[in-house]
Amino acid sequence: MARIDADELAYSFRPVINDSARVIILGSMPGIKSLNEQQYYAHPQNAFWRIMAMLFDFDVDAEYEDRLGYLQTSGVALWDVLHSCKREGSLDSMIQPQTQVANDFYALFQKYPNVRAVFFNGAKAESFFKRHILPSLAERQLHFARLPSTSPAHASLSFDAKLEAWRVICHVR
Repeated sequence: MARIDADELAYSFRPVINDSARVIILGSMPGIKSLNEQQYYAHPQNAFWRIMAMLFDFDVDAEYEDRLGYLQTSGVALWDVLHSCKREGSLDSMIQPQTQVANDFYALFQKYPNVRAVFFNGAKAESFFKRHILPSLAERQLHFARLPSTSPAHASLSFDAKLEAWRVICHVR
């Protein structure tokens, strides 16, 4: 497995979003496997795609582009809070605070006004968003909720418990 040196900047991906997006799911920053594969949630032990497949009734083994398409058809967008940072390894706890640069959510929400809800894939994504983004969104009416991380590093909840918590994203209209 490739290793990202703590002196190298890591960059997140472009948002996966279209005009029908009602929900955006935010991670903090892609891990090494995702960066290497250039795919959101590429680590095979990350429960994200299994949960999405169950919630939106598609084949978890479908091609990556098809899985993204299923989410978009369901009104779900993906992005990460951070645009870039320095981090050794994949753990959010290793992100160097002074290197965090946030993505431009003001512009994103201006371009995609149908987004009604922001769901954080774990505590760090929520924390980074509150620190870097939330103060600039005071005039925007959005629903915010933290969901349990789908990361294999967050093993305190069972898959079924995570799935149940994530069902909330299906109810945003």
